[in-house]
Amino acid sequence: MEGFFAGPIMEKIINACSAYLEDQVGWQTGMKKKLERLRENHPKIQAVVFAANQAQISDQNPAFNKWLWQLRDAIDDADDVVDELEYMKLQKQLTKIIKLRRVRNIMKSMKKRLVKIGKRALKIDPSLKRLEEAVQKLHKVSTTGVDTFLHLVKGAEQEHQEQQLELYRARETGSAPKNDLIGRGMEKEFVMMWLRHPSNEHRGTTLYGNISLLSIVGHGGMGKTTLLQHVYEDEMTKEFDLKMWVRVSNNFDAKKFIADMLECLKKERPHLETLEALQDSLRTEIMSKKFLLILDDIWEEEEENRHIMKWENVLAPLAFGGFGSKILLTTRSDFVALMFAKVMKIKKETLILQGLEEDECLQLLNSHAFAGVENPSDDDYKKLRAIAGEIVKMLLGSPLAAKVIGGVLNYNLNEGHWMTVLESILLDQNSIHSILRLSYIVLPNHLQNCFAFCCMFSEDHEFDKDDLVRMWIALGFIQPSQGMTMEDIGGRYFDVLVKKDLFDKVGYGYKVGYHYKMHVLIQESASKFFAQECVEVVDDEKSSLEISETIRHLSVLNAKPYILSKIEKFKHLHSLFLFYKVSNQDICSELIEIFKALRSLRLLYLYAPDLKKIPEEIGNLIHLRYLKIVGYNLTMLPRCLSNLYHLQYIIYDSPGESQPNGDDFIPSDINKLTNLRRITLPEKARMEVSPP
Repeated sequence: MEGFFAGPIMEKIINACSAYLEDQVGWQTGMKKKLERLRENHPKIQAVVFAANQAQISDQNPAFNKWLWQLRDAIDDADDVVDELEYMKLQKQLTKIIKLRRVRNIMKSMKKRLVKIGKRALKIDPSLKRLEEAVQKLHKVSTTGVDTFLHLVKGAEQEHQEQQLELYRARETGSAPKNDLIGRGMEKEFVMMWLRHPSNEHRGTTLYGNISLLSIVGHGGMGKTTLLQHVYEDEMTKEFDLKMWVRVSNNFDAKKFIADMLECLKKERPHLETLEALQDSLRTEIMSKKFLLILDDIWEEEEENRHIMKWENVLAPLAFGGFGSKILLTTRSDFVALMFAKVMKIKKETLILQGLEEDECLQLLNSHAFAGVENPSDDDYKKLRAIAGEIVKMLLGSPLAAKVIGGVLNYNLNEGHWMTVLESILLDQNSIHSILRLSYIVLPNHLQNCFAFCCMFSEDHEFDKDDLVRMWIALGFIQPSQGMTMEDIGGRYFDVLVKKDLFDKVGYGYKVGYHYKMHVLIQESASKFFAQECVEVVDDEKSSLEISETIRHLSVLNAKPYILSKIEKFKHLHSLFLFYKVSNQDICSELIEIFKALRSLRLLYLYAPDLKKIPEEIGNLIHLRYLKIVGYNLTMLPRCLSNLYHLQYIIYDSPGESQPNGDDFIPSDINKLTNLRRITLPEKARMEVSPP
């Protein structure tokens, strides 16, 4: 299971419960003893959970895994109660502010004392029972399991202390070593010569007579994308009139694909809806111009004819480009290269990328493992270089594995740590997934939570760093540090993950430097590993039936009723992403049921182009911190939004030209949200928000 914050969360719960109960009449003896016992067991629980995360013991011990999830449920239940108490506290503070404006100070003071005396005399507190039940459950689960599994923590405490320093020990060397093309120099030169060489003949009688095509074919992790990144940034490519880089989605859509190309060229997203309109616009942009187009990561489909028809729709406007235009594509399948040649009626040209030679792979591994080290050839590192020589024999010549494992080694330039990595790889050296798994199971808890959350998104998903950090903050993944904002800390978390090659910077031309993508092999491996925690449901009933009841973060790519009816049972769900694609769907009724059932949500993302109104039942989500809505027709935000006192982020993204009016769109008392860190709205819906 994911490395949840057993330590910080339990400490918060114990302290909050103690503070709350001290203000109650009779300071219940039973509750006090349970809290004291929890405080005593706290270090043991923290150590057991840490050992489970590091050694993956729970994978081989079903009883232990079951207990861990019982503990997680109990902690989350208690955290919800404490969060609700904080909500009530905020509510009382706001009520006090409002009343102070209306009532004389002396009268208010008398009323406050009378109310407090009355409550103490009657011993009434509706939250006390829920708090007591939550503490009892947490106490029962922790005391029945922690001693049973304590033997698993041997030797883990020292390693835990070392890992807490990870974030601040990270060397400021950028996201990756400068020379990432180790072992691919000949391949780059081959591509550059192909680009310089004019087409063999002017095939004026054929539709694609002005265009040449070269396919880069290789298994995942062979460095296909990295190779073309270096080609794309080469000075020589400035000879082309136009340059486009498009990452191809596994869920291929011709309209989206053409829109991506137009966005590269025009520096803005086109607002055209039909395929014909998009094709006409692209044809106009490239007419008689010499272009370079990179098509990155094209997948093979089962239905060949359907695949060909879709690509014909995409490639047709490109036929109007100037003589000498070039298309470079990357793919895992030679069939894709053959299919493209077939569509364009030209001879297939391919460059096959094989695994690196051992010495090249070692050079790449060392460049990452010793990143930030001034003199890695010193005798001080002789033993480490020898261990690296043994590790590289297990990496199957994969550049991706060399970079990722190099990042794992760089974490700690200690012989013991490097030997542990070597021994871990030896356990299952035939699986590239098991090798890549090392890159994230050794992450400290705070980084592992952040990374695991990202694994539920599709393999072609592009991450916006700033928005992702906001989500991490809303979910409580960011640990405060004196003198730094939460956003700055979250940004450093992300930079560490990029430095470890868990994310690659993508988006050329219009989006340079602003978006990131997880390598498909890492996403495949990590999404399976964290499946009990984070899941993406695609458009089929089978995948919705396979969701674990332990799930905390869920993304539904096509929110159909039969899928939504199944997710209402996940009471501990903390984040939910819903994408509505069917226009005639009764969205409001479905959202009402979700808002009634999933009351522990901290994060809600709605993609609903046709949604006009959000049901007032969203007021049930008192724990909500992050709300983002993407749509075209929303007329106003629900009035009850101003009562969700924990809200930190409200974002409404309206890509279309129809935008709401500011006077009615935002609740008039939105300034009651004292925890709000950011509100993002379309231009016409913006208004001044002053403190209460």
